[in-house]
Amino acid sequence: MNNQNQRRDFIKTSAILAGGIILQPFGMPGAYASGTDQIKLAVIGCGGRGTGAVFQAFDTGHNIKLVAMADAFRDRIDKSYTPIFEKYGKDKVDVPEDRKFVGFEGYKEAIKLADVVILASPPGFRPDHFEEAVRQGKQVFMEKPVAVDAAGIRKVLAAAEEAKKKKLNVVVGLQRHYQDNYRETIKRLHDGAIGEIVGGQVYWNDGGVWVNPREASQTEMEYQMRNWYYFNWLCGDHINEQHVHNLDVANWVKNSYPVQAYGTGGRQVRTGKEHGEIFDHHSITFTYPDGSVIFSECRHFPGAANRVDESFQGTKGKVYMSAGNHGEISDYKGNSIYSHNRENNPNPYQVEHDELFAAIVKGEYKYADAENAAKSTMTAILGRNATYSGKVVTWDEALNSEINLMPNTLAWDAMPKVLPNADGYYPFAIPGKTKVI
Repeated sequence: MNNQNQRRDFIKTSAILAGGIILQPFGMPGAYASGTDQIKLAVIGCGGRGTGAVFQAFDTGHNIKLVAMADAFRDRIDKSYTPIFEKYGKDKVDVPEDRKFVGFEGYKEAIKLADVVILASPPGFRPDHFEEAVRQGKQVFMEKPVAVDAAGIRKVLAAAEEAKKKKLNVVVGLQRHYQDNYRETIKRLHDGAIGEIVGGQVYWNDGGVWVNPREASQTEMEYQMRNWYYFNWLCGDHINEQHVHNLDVANWVKNSYPVQAYGTGGRQVRTGKEHGEIFDHHSITFTYPDGSVIFSECRHFPGAANRVDESFQGTKGKVYMSAGNHGEISDYKGNSIYSHNRENNPNPYQVEHDELFAAIVKGEYKYADAENAAKSTMTAILGRNATYSGKVVTWDEALNSEINLMPNTLAWDAMPKVLPNADGYYPFAIPGKTKVI
């Protein structure tokens, strides 16, 4: 079997898993099979996404109790705990002070107390947190992206294999896989609605995100963690943190992953000290095993036109999709092949939890999202490597890179690997000079 066929077979298997085909019971003795046993939940990373995921877990309607919370910062735990408790009360929330774990290592203790863990810390921590959850035999919901460098990707891929062996359900917050318009439209593409996919364009263009001002009392480690979006060891750049959604759709549509990337990027608008080391724009062409090319663009330009969607062209027609429930397939004469009904579509952020917890309650092993999530995250990292270096970078070169962005030591008085100069500016990549492999 050639590499392309192997890659296609993997994606088809992943699509079956994400689509909800039951594999077999995971066989936890006495747990959830009757639908009456309580599911103990822990959340690791108590920002907005972690808090929202707890809400969504509770809103599945199952017998779930939050029993542990962990975050590097105590104030994040407090800001998360208060609205959760106010909405759901002591029947759903039982997190006394000794089960609120603060610091870099608290996640291990929180995971011990749970049946299901939500992993929502900044992406740089995801590989270690996922590895530990799998080691302890827990069911997992984890946010995307799942790593920031190739070293982290390799760790997630290894843990994903262990999760499969242990029959642990893993759902990842690439929620388009749980969104009706994407499911229905891409199913038709895979059934040949527009023939072979020969090209496409994917976008995440918007105005950017928050900044937290530096405080005099902060160590460099705390400052960077409070502004995790702007540092690659924590975020991986916005191509990784946000655009991974669109790149994942490209991989899903193509039933494969790119073999190389070539592109350009830089810092044109967002250039302040507070913007750390990341670029504000990336434009890339990804080449897939069959020779087809997907164009990718993401940028943070305040005041410029926004665009977050995906388009693809096939030998017999074209398709347009977006998170706004669009799914439009037509031929090249303008005749509609499929138009998704945009009315009353369920919230995909809720659906991913509904489906995960339904499987857990029934004792079923149905979801193995981690491998695809790792490879779609790797696609974003491949793109970042291409724009940072200005070179053509292959998948194998990027995946086998020995560059590890994580600090040598995680402690409040330890130093990250990227530090500001005397004027407070951080070094950033310069295409043509920066080495990424």
